[in-house]
Amino acid sequence: MASKGRANGEGSIYPFRNGFAAYVWVSTPAGERKRKYVYGPSREVVHEKWLKLHQAAKNGPVATSVPRLREYMSYWLTEVIKPNRAPLTYVNYELFTRLYIEPALGNLRLDKLGVRDVQKWINAIPGICQCCAQGKDARRDENRRRCCALSARLCCKDAPSSRTVSDIRACLRAALNHAIREELIGRNVAELVTLPTVRKRKRTAWTSEEARKFLESARDARDAMYAGYVLAVVLGLRKGEILGLTWGALDFDNGELAVSHQLQRASGELLHRETKTAASDDTMPLPAIVVAALEKRRRDQLTDRKEAELAWHPNDLVFTTKYGLPIDPRNFNRSWDNRVTRSGVRKITVHDGRRSCGTLLVDLDVHPRVDHAHPAARTVLDDDGDLLTSVFEEDAGRAQASWRKPRRVAPLLYFAAIRATTRAVHSTVDGP
Repeated sequence: MASKGRANGEGSIYPFRNGFAAYVWVSTPAGERKRKYVYGPSREVVHEKWLKLHQAAKNGPVATSVPRLREYMSYWLTEVIKPNRAPLTYVNYELFTRLYIEPALGNLRLDKLGVRDVQKWINAIPGICQCCAQGKDARRDENRRRCCALSARLCCKDAPSSRTVSDIRACLRAALNHAIREELIGRNVAELVTLPTVRKRKRTAWTSEEARKFLESARDARDAMYAGYVLAVVLGLRKGEILGLTWGALDFDNGELAVSHQLQRASGELLHRETKTAASDDTMPLPAIVVAALEKRRRDQLTDRKEAELAWHPNDLVFTTKYGLPIDPRNFNRSWDNRVTRSGVRKITVHDGRRSCGTLLVDLDVHPRVDHAHPAARTVLDDDGDLLTSVFEEDAGRAQASWRKPRRVAPLLYFAAIRATTRAVHSTVDGP
């Protein structure tokens, strides 16, 4: 009895060059019927590949042409990320792709990219000095070179941190997940690798006395960014939120501040845009020290506007240059560092300065759940219920009692009482 032949579309195996080849008719993601080929050194190897391909064709569409990772990353950045994600997200992903992903993995086809390839690449990143790889020191003038361009012994070892390695992997993982949705590959190998342990840096924060000393130094010196420092230290606002704050977001009558926009630098431009997520938006009470600082800032801005005359650039930003232009976040960092040095307190970053908000609450013995906008409190927040009125009153009473303390520590801490009595924070509390 004659054996049953293959049905139409099942393909065939045949000699090809120094081995064998086979094909199966498949439906592509575009809906077309095309041949998909597999190759191998022997009939047995090709037969195994043919069986897998045949099963894949039965399960769904199969791509007959798979791009190299370099080509796909370029498409993904241009057509997927740039139009649909925040500008800074595109800038970071493009940087990770250009500096780390393409040089090592760019020539591999998506379907040939294996877990071992990605694991070896991930393991190598922390050992590569980016100053050497990118020629940073070599691009400096000869009389200004100071490390890698001079000799290997003077290499600055400017390697990416564990957190940066994790972010780079996240970029590749996001791209491969999109390739899966486009049915170019069947699995995401970037999800299967083991990352280096991320070492959490111990964050520093000022004591109440250091915060008071810093703010008093800025106020007495009539520092143009005094109000910005107050917003960072007292309310815990981020740098971008401070510089993106508008007068329209301030309600002095009801004593509230709405956080909904930020100022960021991306691709050489300053962008005033909404905060990254709705969870970042917030409405915060305005304690007395903040109101006073903002009113002073408004008077200074009106003076600048009169002096600039026609050179003034009208906008609604709270913090501007003498000509009404937005303040670059890097310049805010410089102003902060200069003020820290002049005030004689411990040197910390703007981001760490925000953590002083939590320190002030602890010094007051105010319930940490009161300040839910601050990152130190987010880990204890949930949606089980409102903070009890008795806890509000108890915390407010402690803040009120602190007014009797010497100098101006009390006004700095007054925001705790304001928050305790004007906001309902969703949290679980054991009771008064």
